[in-house]
Amino acid sequence: MELLLVSLASLFAGFVDSIVGGGGLILTPTLFAVFPSTHPATLFGVNKSASIWGTAAAATQYAQKVTMPWHALLPALAVCFGGSMAGAWTVTVISPEFLRKALPLILLVVLGYTLMRKDLGRHHRPRFAERGEMLAACALGLGIGFYDGFFGPGTGSFLVFLFVRWLGYDFLHASASAKLLNTASNAAALILFISKGHIWWHFVLPLALANVAGSLLGTRLALKHGSGFVRAAFIVVVSALILKTSYDAWLK
Repeated sequence: MELLLVSLASLFAGFVDSIVGGGGLILTPTLFAVFPSTHPATLFGVNKSASIWGTAAAATQYAQKVTMPWHALLPALAVCFGGSMAGAWTVTVISPEFLRKALPLILLVVLGYTLMRKDLGRHHRPRFAERGEMLAACALGLGIGFYDGFFGPGTGSFLVFLFVRWLGYDFLHASASAKLLNTASNAAALILFISKGHIWWHFVLPLALANVAGSLLGTRLALKHGSGFVRAAFIVVVSALILKTSYDAWLK
């Protein structure tokens, strides 16, 4: 029964994450509810061991259908991996608790800005030439990669928003690019969790398969319906993240 519950959560998490990020909003709380006495690092390791496969599957699907700026994304991929490793190491010496109360406010600003700018992310108009685009993507990958390793909630949504707002991508191209960088940050975190023994190998395969199935379905819908659909999903997911992170920060 426990495996069935977390597998269903992994399926839904993969679906949501593939469109606009935020899958951790679903799978992580489910793992904590089903296994309340388990060390948190182990549950985070289980979450990463599932989500990395769904994120990688989504990235592959997007790359086959969407023109990807590889000149910018490949260097950013490596930088994001390094940033996530650095963030994961930093959390061993500094508590990320100060971010817990700030996060809902940051997400509220992101949501408000998106709602006010009706045209935001509807058209794909990259702002930088090739070198500038590469440097901007690397800066984004370093910063958000570090955040993912250090704290994590909302990583995918922050990546999508910054690709749209800063680099000028539409929501579809932003989601596709975010999946690549999120795969790198997930890989870095997962390597760290495995090295510390925080992994349940008997859960990896069923949760990964469920996550990939959800991810493929979500990616198909995003590709079919385009940027307008991804924008609407982004607004829903960020709203849910605000509610969840506000509860965690102020009411728990």
